[in-house]
Amino acid sequence: MGGATAAAATLALVAGVAGSIQVAVMGRFGERVGSFEALAANLAFSTVLATTLLVTLRGGFGGLGDAFRAPWWYWAGGGGMGALVVFSITICAPRIGATATIGILIAGQLAMGVVIDRFGLLGVEQVELAWPRILGVLLLAIGAALALYRA
Repeated sequence: MGGATAAAATLALVAGVAGSIQVAVMGRFGERVGSFEALAANLAFSTVLATTLLVTLRGGFGGLGDAFRAPWWYWAGGGGMGALVVFSITICAPRIGATATIGILIAGQLAMGVVIDRFGLLGVEQVELAWPRILGVLLLAIGAALALYRA
């Protein structure tokens, strides 16, 4: 594994840990203030954080104007799907637990990822479908189903 690949894998692992923490926190937040309110607060905080990082690390708003010229589906696919994920975890985590929520979320992501890769959808490079990928998705789906079980 090359340096860039190792760095990307490490970042993905850190994001996975952060995502698990987010599931637990947003589940509780949604119970406390309501799912839509938790979503709005999350997005407001994310906006402030992203703006602060943009100004401090990039020295201004630079290429942000290009974002407004991007195709509509960048907005719907990025922001809309992100909001759906956050909103969903505020509902699911308190009802089925963090483990099941995360497992099912990841199973869905992998299944859709296979479709996106296989057909080169949304501008990504096409990746051939191999049996290890299919097996991995199936095993994760089984794991997600088992995670729903409560002793």
